Amino acid sequence: MSKGPYRPKDHYFRKAKQEGLRARSAFKIDEIAARFSIFRKGQAVLDLGAAPGGFLQIIADQVGPNGSVVGIDLAAITPLGKPQVRTAVLDVLAQDFDAQLDALHPGAFDVVVSDLAPKTSGIRSTDEARSLALAGVALSVSRRKGKPQGHFIAKLFMGGDFEKFRAELRALFDEVKVVRPEATRGASMEVYLVGLRRR
Repeated sequence: MSKGPYRPKDHYFRKAKQEGLRARSAFKIDEIAARFSIFRKGQAVLDLGAAPGGFLQIIADQVGPNGSVVGIDLAAITPLGKPQVRTAVLDVLAQDFDAQLDALHPGAFDVVVSDLAPKTSGIRSTDEARSLALAGVALSVSRRKGKPQGHFIAKLFMGGDFEKFRAELRALFDEVKVVRPEATRGASMEVYLVGLRRR
């Protein structure tokens, strides 16, 4: 049965506006966090692909004023007005990315979150491959910058080498979950892979 065309003024869009959230995607990270108890007070969290800041709003509240949240994107992020949140325009593919990240937050992260997404071409196999490549970059950042026993969350499109990537996560984390949050648009191919407690 067809779900019909995407309507931008849907329930989650309206709810985000009502709650002062920057994007409907905020509900996605909120659901994932609640299901797996991802965030705790005082944690350090890295959010890749953070614009416009919907994830940052949820994460900042959950880690509290003693936590630290770093949001990275190719687009500038309007400040949230929360002292525990720092943002920067950075390219995760840049050779000096780690050095630039260290300047923002010199330590390791308890959680690395990636909402990185490719510019879609409309060619499914191409979009799946690009999405998987970005998830792989995020995992590489997590391996370098994540703490032992830390968590990893990455958005990607289902298909292509998805199973191979999931196997890679299973080799690194105690548990790996596949989540399609309720706020995901009907026709979207996206899911989130959640790696819990890095070995």
